[in-house]
Amino acid sequence: MVDAGLLRRRSQYRVLFFAQTVSLLGTMVTNVAVPYQVYVATRSSLAVGLLGAAELIPAVVLALLGGALADAHDRRRLVQASEAALGICSILLALNAFFGFGVWPLYLIVIATSGLDALQRPPLDAVVPRLVEREEIPVAAGLGSFRSTLMMVVGPALGGVLIASFGLTVTYAFDAVTFVVSLALLSRLRAVLPPDPAPADVRRVLEGLRYALQRKDLLGTYLVDWVAMVFGMPSALFPALASAYGGAGVLGIFYAAPAFGAMLASATSAWTTRVQHHGRAIVFAALIWGVAIAAAGVWKGLWVILACLAVAGAADMISGVFRSTIWNQSVPDALRGRLAGIEYISYATGPSIGNVEAGAVAAAFGARISIISGGLLCVVAVVGVAFGLPALWRYRSENGASHATAPA
Repeated sequence: MVDAGLLRRRSQYRVLFFAQTVSLLGTMVTNVAVPYQVYVATRSSLAVGLLGAAELIPAVVLALLGGALADAHDRRRLVQASEAALGICSILLALNAFFGFGVWPLYLIVIATSGLDALQRPPLDAVVPRLVEREEIPVAAGLGSFRSTLMMVVGPALGGVLIASFGLTVTYAFDAVTFVVSLALLSRLRAVLPPDPAPADVRRVLEGLRYALQRKDLLGTYLVDWVAMVFGMPSALFPALASAYGGAGVLGIFYAAPAFGAMLASATSAWTTRVQHHGRAIVFAALIWGVAIAAAGVWKGLWVILACLAVAGAADMISGVFRSTIWNQSVPDALRGRLAGIEYISYATGPSIGNVEAGAVAAAFGARISIISGGLLCVVAVVGVAFGLPALWRYRSENGASHATAPA
């Protein structure tokens, strides 16, 4: 099992851990409510998929800025400011649902939340290695993964219950309250200043990009995750699938199934600390993800589909644990914010493009064809990345020590 004793040993990490747990719960509730609201209003999986398109531009542009800011300013204050702004977005969602302004404000708010999340993610990721020892980074990655996946299970299920019982206004208001609690906890976090503060200008951004391009193993971690999400991300189809199995009451289960598998994988992730071939582990996990997604499109029984999605989620989480370990152990602290910004572009744009792709294919050929073809294309693309970037396949954990002190 993952070492939960880290929460007892590192009080500052514990504060950050529980603050993010609370806000992530509300975010997962909203992540069910927004696509549900769009689908009910439009009855279109493509319209749901276009929510991902709305996230793309702010995710790409502001993630690089967020990374540069994280390496130039107090990372704690950046997290707090973005957390407060995200809470305001949740209030706007509640007001939109209450007054019934329609679907178009949802796209605008999604654009805003995507930009704020892109600004927050780099300083948030760059904080964690400063709160634990280097040898504890894999443990922190496992705990963070467990927290995320637990909330991805509880949040969507709770979201479905809140929508069915109290409506969308109360559901969005619940998310706003979680941000208030999170900010109260973050007030107990000490300042986390970067080791080499300097103006967050274009030169600093380019410095991070050059470092990432020189690290072919690091570049491989980005690309494997990106192609897996672009071709194998079926979440835009969940509202349509749920309508055939019971509607809103089942919708939360579809979203929760991959997270449930990921939660089990992260809860039992202590074995990952004994693996040295991190690159190969990422490749194998991504291949399992693609196969499981394709299998979910083949079967028609509800529980078999959910089981396939759970296996896919478990594989994705194992890949995430090893990706996080490589980044945090091998990237110099002075560059962590900017590299986290580049990683966020991969993390955010892959699912966004994947949802658009899944919705478009489903509109033309049906949801099941979209899921099957996406899973198979994921397998082909991951194999292509592994052959094209052999440095990823050869990466071993002991290589990280040399990279961690390398100049940009």
